[in-house]
Amino acid sequence: MAGGRPIRPMNGVRSFFTDRIFLSFVATLLFLVAISFLLSTKATTRSQPIIQSLHLDLIRRQASDHAALVSAYAAYSRRLKIDASRQVRLFSNLASSLSELASRVGSDEDSLHPVEKEAKDRVKLARQLVSESKEAFDTQVKIQKLRDTIFSVHEQLHRARKLGDLSSQIAASSTPKSLHCLAMRLMEHRILHPEDALPSTSASIASDPSLYHYAIFSENIIAVSVVVNSVIRNAADPSHHVFHVVTDPMYLPAMQVWFAKRPPTGGAHVDLHSTAEYTFLDASYSPVIRQMETGKQELSLLNYLRFYLPEIFPKLKKIILLEDDVVVQKDLADLWMVDLQGNVNGAVEMCFGGFRRYNRYLNFTNQVVKEKFSPRACAWAYGVNVFDLQAWRTERCTEQFHQYQEMNEDGSLWRPGTVLPAGLMTFYTTTKPLEKSWHVMGLGYNPSVSPEEIRKAAVLHFNGNMKPWLDVAMNQYKQLWTKYVDSDMEFLQLCNFGL
Repeated sequence: MAGGRPIRPMNGVRSFFTDRIFLSFVATLLFLVAISFLLSTKATTRSQPIIQSLHLDLIRRQASDHAALVSAYAAYSRRLKIDASRQVRLFSNLASSLSELASRVGSDEDSLHPVEKEAKDRVKLARQLVSESKEAFDTQVKIQKLRDTIFSVHEQLHRARKLGDLSSQIAASSTPKSLHCLAMRLMEHRILHPEDALPSTSASIASDPSLYHYAIFSENIIAVSVVVNSVIRNAADPSHHVFHVVTDPMYLPAMQVWFAKRPPTGGAHVDLHSTAEYTFLDASYSPVIRQMETGKQELSLLNYLRFYLPEIFPKLKKIILLEDDVVVQKDLADLWMVDLQGNVNGAVEMCFGGFRRYNRYLNFTNQVVKEKFSPRACAWAYGVNVFDLQAWRTERCTEQFHQYQEMNEDGSLWRPGTVLPAGLMTFYTTTKPLEKSWHVMGLGYNPSVSPEEIRKAAVLHFNGNMKPWLDVAMNQYKQLWTKYVDSDMEFLQLCNFGL
C-alpha cells in the first residue's frame, strides 16, 4: 500500500478501481483458472466416494462462475486501460500463495482438505472483490455514459454554432429585399430617363495627385452613398476629395442615377466605373480570374480589386481604400499627411495579447508560411488603409500577391475566399501601423465598443455580420450610420427602408 504500509487485502479491496487494475484482474483469473485446473485434475486422478466428488464439483462450479464474473470486470478494466500497482502487489502475493498451495498438494485424501479450505477462502475473497467493486464498476459505467452524453451535447452545440455562423453569413452577404428594390427602381429610372445619369469625372480631376483620392469597391448603393456623405460632411474642404467607386456592371446604371439625383456637395467628385472596364484583368494575368473561371474557388472580383490599385489608378501616387461598411466622423485630410516612411500600406493593427495574430489567419503547418512569416506577428485590418502606390510599384506587391494566390489554389495557405490573409502575406514587411483612433472596429459584432472610443474615432467600421442596413444591426450603433442616409431620397421611400 501507499506510504510503505503492509499490504492488506481488505484495504486493497476498498481501493478497488481507484487505481489501475488490469494486471490485478489478470492475476485473479490466473488464480481461479489454476484452482479449477487443480481440482479437475484431482477429480480425474482419484476415484473417491461420491461426497468428495460433490465437494469438488461444487468448488469447481463456484470457481468457474466467479471466474466468468471477474472476467467481465477484467474486460472492462482492459478497455479503460487501468493499471493499479498496489493491486498488482496484492494479487502477486495471492498468486505466490497459490503456487505454494499447489506444491503442497499430495496424492492422499488428507492433502485435499487444506486445499479445499484455502480454495473456499479464495472464492470468498473473489466474491468480496466483486461485491465491493460493483458500486465502483457501476459508477464507471455511469461516468462513461455521462461522458458520451457530454460529447454528444458538445457535438450538437458545435453543429448549432456552425449553422448559426452560416445563417449570419448568409444574412450578411445576401441582398436584402429593400436593397434589391432600390437597385431595380434606379435601373428602371435609368432606362426611362437616360438623361438622368451622373456625368463622367474629367480625367484631369480623376488623376490629379494634389487631390485626396478614395477607392470604394462595392455594389451596395446605399452603403456607398453613406461613405461618401460621411467623408464630405466632415471635410474642411470637400472640393479636394475624389471618390473612385467601382461596381459590378449590373449596378453601374443604378449608381449613376443615384449620384445624378444626389450629387456630392461642396464640390466633391464621384468617379464611377465598372469592373468590365479593366480589361487587363484576364485569366492570363490574374490567378484570381483564372480560379474564378475554372471554378476552383468562389471569389468575388470586387473584393480582390484592392490588390490591383496601381494598375487601376496608374497616374496616382497615393490612395485611401475605404470599405463600404464604414462611417467617417472626422476630416480625413490629416490621414493623407501621415508619413508611411517608405512602407506601402498604412493600417491600424488589431492584435491584443495573444489574439488576432498571424497564426489565426494563416496555416503555419504549411512550410512556406512557416519559413516566411512569424505566427506572433500582429495582424492589421482592412477598412481604412492608406496605400503609397509608388512604393507598391517598387516593391512589386501585385506580383507577390499573385504568387501567394497561386500557391493557395488548394486552400493550403489560408481559408479560400478571404482577402485579409492574402493582404497580411503581401504586405508583411511593408505595413506601417496607424494610430488606433483612425479606425475603430467591431460595430458589426461587438456590443461593448467603448463610447469614448466611438467618440474619438475618425472612422467607424461595422465589420461583422450585423451590418447597419440589415434588420439584425445593433440598435446602439445604428444611428451612427443612419444619420448619413439621405432618407428624403424618393427611391428609399418606395422601397420601405426601415431606417
